[in-house]
Amino acid sequence: MSRFPSLLMVLCFAMPVTAEPLGLGRVAEPDEIAAWDIDVRPDGLGLPAGSGSVAMGEEVFIEKCAACHGDFAEGVGRYPALAGGLDTLQDERPMRTIGSFWPYLSTAYDFINRAMTVGYGEAASDDEIYAILAYLLYSSDLVDEDFVLSRENFTSIHLPNEGGFYMDDRAQTELPLFTHDACMSNCKTDVEITARVPGSQ
Repeated sequence: MSRFPSLLMVLCFAMPVTAEPLGLGRVAEPDEIAAWDIDVRPDGLGLPAGSGSVAMGEEVFIEKCAACHGDFAEGVGRYPALAGGLDTLQDERPMRTIGSFWPYLSTAYDFINRAMTVGYGEAASDDEIYAILAYLLYSSDLVDEDFVLSRENFTSIHLPNEGGFYMDDRAQTELPLFTHDACMSNCKTDVEITARVPGSQ
């Protein structure tokens, strides 16, 4: 059998990889970068100027959101509820809504701005998003009916479950429990079930 293919492979892997530009694309312009830079952080960084009231939010929500999420953000069919569910996170079937589960209002703003409203041909305006959020806060009994949400008071809103999240520490707390040498002799001959998932048979 010829050794030529093996020699060819050795030569290919031995050749240095060049870092020369390929002449494709160009550097993005500042306005192009700004168009993609739409994320909003919990500390308010990225929020645009604007405001929206609960009353305005109710109108916008019914027009652009209620077909999937219900007039009162209670959810329709398999589309999720966005309000309600307070104090249900310990239940067997918790309601994970903006008012019960989400940690930051900025997450809701960012998601609506990126992914909603579906089927209406254009995204909601900044004022409309503030208004939708004001309505959702009101629907979750977190603000009064005359509340107006804006960039200026956005970070003063703290959702009920803000303190319910923590950094993923499984590498320190769980991984050591499962990283040991496998038993190869004189191992257990029977298995005892010590716990079950709630609701399972």
